[in-house]
Amino acid sequence: MKTVAEVLRTKSNALLYSIDADDSLLDGLRIMSEKGIGALVVLSGGRLVGIVSERDYVRKVALAERSMLAAKVSEIMTRDVISVGPRDSLQHCMELMTERRLRHLPVLAEGELIGLLSIGDLVKETIAEQADLIRQLEQYIRGEH
Repeated sequence: MKTVAEVLRTKSNALLYSIDADDSLLDGLRIMSEKGIGALVVLSGGRLVGIVSERDYVRKVALAERSMLAAKVSEIMTRDVISVGPRDSLQHCMELMTERRLRHLPVLAEGELIGLLSIGDLVKETIAEQADLIRQLEQYIRGEH
């Protein structure tokens, strides 16, 4: 199974979108909408301090029937961010996402943010690996090496 670093190198959309903790929630929602993404890493002074997602908005604002669009991102972001490193396996990432019910995992190398993995990235990679294995097995069965 591949490592996080290998997936980040081949990721078609390697852009990493972020927002400052002091920016407004409305700004964050606009970025997510414009970029077609479900989460933003939250930075303060260039350091990872949280993550804010559509799920955070729905659970903490919309369902509570509050109007907080002018509020700061820091008011609803998830602060206890679970992250992975570039050497971690995709299996480890899938286990974390499943156990913790996460959709995004920031990737840190020596404390620096270098990427963001989504559940979609992992599903795409798993499908590709399975397709490759099937192709290899079919070749083996046909006697092609």
